[in-house]
Amino acid sequence: MIRFLTVVPLCLGLGACMATAPVEQPSRAATEAVPMLPPMKTFRSQSALPPSVSNRDLARDILDLAFELESGSSLSTFTRVEGPITVRLTGPAPISLSMELENLLGRLRREAGLNISLVQSGAATITIEAVQHAQIRRFLPSAACFVAPNVSSLTEYAGARRSPRTDWTRLQNRQKLAIFLPVDTPPQEMRDCLHEELAQALGPLNDLYRLSDSVFNDDNVHTVLTGYDMLVLRAFYAPELRTGMSRAEVARRLPDILARLNPAGINQSALRRSDTPRAWIDAIQTALGPGASKGARLANAQKAVNIARTAGWEDHRRAFAHYALGRVVQSRDPDVALSHFLAAQRYYAQTPGAELHRAQVAQQLAAYALLEGRAQAALDLIGPHLNVARRHENAALLSTLMLLRAEALDLKGLTAEARLVRLDSLGWARYGFGSDAAVRAKAQEIATLNPLKRGNGRL
Repeated sequence: MIRFLTVVPLCLGLGACMATAPVEQPSRAATEAVPMLPPMKTFRSQSALPPSVSNRDLARDILDLAFELESGSSLSTFTRVEGPITVRLTGPAPISLSMELENLLGRLRREAGLNISLVQSGAATITIEAVQHAQIRRFLPSAACFVAPNVSSLTEYAGARRSPRTDWTRLQNRQKLAIFLPVDTPPQEMRDCLHEELAQALGPLNDLYRLSDSVFNDDNVHTVLTGYDMLVLRAFYAPELRTGMSRAEVARRLPDILARLNPAGINQSALRRSDTPRAWIDAIQTALGPGASKGARLANAQKAVNIARTAGWEDHRRAFAHYALGRVVQSRDPDVALSHFLAAQRYYAQTPGAELHRAQVAQQLAAYALLEGRAQAALDLIGPHLNVARRHENAALLSTLMLLRAEALDLKGLTAEARLVRLDSLGWARYGFGSDAAVRAKAQEIATLNPLKRGNGRL
């Protein structure tokens, strides 16, 4: 129900975190590596690939998503929006958000089979209010955005937020909901919030770390609705289900529902991933979330790795624990961080549905290669993941990989090709990072990884 901020952004300060790099100001060559910025690029709306998932795993996932909350509380009643669903966008929303909403509603109609439409005035089932991020922080300091039941504005939420009216554990039906999105964030962040919060307003209220190919996972790797997510929503709105059912009643109907919606999953082997213990979740959230000291982050990242190791996990959760520890220790011990990034990549490589996770780690590994002057190694690391980032509509990741590629090409003397790649990357960076200043800072940061552009101002 809440998309949380993380202390360390997905594209961390690569140059600043590398202790092996000279501690110097970027050279003039690095600073001038950013040309005049091109127009912002956006993704075309496209349907997600259908998931490959066992119906036994899927049924278990749906039950846990529908009858539990992120806090660990259980819900006694199945709820969804009954009847036609209307959505209204209010507040000072930019044109880009309106376009994203239209695209998402189209996908929900096509892929999830929902009877959902946009209205321009009057009451709506779901009101999406565009607000300043500071307004959200007044209520939830660590949240990027959130959804609440039985209200239609932030003002209304302010008067009801500590009452049974907005208590998800007491929810009996979904007749009115509100989503609060920040308008003073990059376009990608607004879109990510839109996808996650609208999906939870419609369906699952829980997030599960055991899911590798879903936005219903607090690791925030997937940020647009996947084929798995659309299948979950289609099952949520199957005619055999209705608001008010118990967990047992939903469980009895799911096998037939999923056999109809996902026939390929009938005979597919189940992964049967174990539940994620609360101790691991708390450790990860402390390591990467706001408010903790450096020592607490380190201790909790190590704790997450230890829990994963003791549990015998070899899936994306083990990988994510290593990735988190690498991120936490990178500024103080880049060699140790590298060992954890390599471990993360090994575990991601053997996890179905973890292509996007692997791309996230690849940017870290490519930064190390570039810093050490291994241009071809950096290109080899980046190459397989460009289309992955593009297919998953992650402009921040795509532009970072492209900027790394441009520096590697420069290092090989392929200046003309590097210039074209860099120019292309900046259009995506404007979508992923927002302001011109943020885009230029990211490009300059990555340029300082290039050994030819560090230090004395000479190429």
